[in-house]
Amino acid sequence: MCEFCLKHGEGKKWYLEAKNYSDDLLSDIRRRRFIEYFLSDTEDLKEKAGQLDKLDNAPRFLRRIMSRLISARMKRLHYGQVLPIEDVERIFAMVGSVVRIACICRHVTLGQEKRYCYAVTLKPDGGRFHEIIRGLDQSFLTGPDAPEAEKLSKDEALAALRDHEREGLCHTVWTFGTPFIAGICNCDRADCLAMRCTVTHAVPVMFRAEYVGAVDPDACTGCRQCMRLCQFGAITYSAANRKADIDPRRCYGCGICRSVCPANAIRLEPRASVPVAAKLW
Repeated sequence: MCEFCLKHGEGKKWYLEAKNYSDDLLSDIRRRRFIEYFLSDTEDLKEKAGQLDKLDNAPRFLRRIMSRLISARMKRLHYGQVLPIEDVERIFAMVGSVVRIACICRHVTLGQEKRYCYAVTLKPDGGRFHEIIRGLDQSFLTGPDAPEAEKLSKDEALAALRDHEREGLCHTVWTFGTPFIAGICNCDRADCLAMRCTVTHAVPVMFRAEYVGAVDPDACTGCRQCMRLCQFGAITYSAANRKADIDPRRCYGCGICRSVCPANAIRLEPRASVPVAAKLW
């Protein structure tokens, strides 16, 4: 299991612990201030994204030092983990409200409103977290045509996330002042700053999932639809065998490749049961 499971989940999946969604955690003034800053200072996010590009050209030893420092800081403030749709369902079964808001990453990278983020809280009315969002009065959070955040039923939210899978987006769960959890996002390498940071720049700000994908070679038809969706370059194709395969060392365990497999040839296995991937987070 990832280190958050040990620190914040008592040896279980940390994002399935109700205490990590508790409104009581928002009584911490520093956490509230961080949330307000993160959801309002988009110019600072743009600047930091540019700094990552510069870091790529720095000497290797400096890149390693900076990567560790950035990751350690983000683990305290705003860190995530990839998760499959089954675990999203488990989170939705536990929380009291789901609200769809525009994605801050797409606001920075595209300058557009894209509603790929879902705020989750234990309280049916959204609790203190939604009070913070409403108090910011940021149009990109709710969109120009929606003065209030868009409340969804759990079934509506799950249907939307399944649509995101077919778009090739990877589900992730996020802290806002660890261990407080308030959001589920849907990421890709093109537009998501967190995924760019983790995968493109090798500066981790999210854990891999607790799972690894695997292909059943007897069921695989070699259509290669799964390769089209993989954000991590983990899926290969054998021209000789006409079969796809998943490299567990590259796989993040999101499971979105399953959504387009016509033969249902892809499954998820516990990361701990795959030796070459068990310690890769």
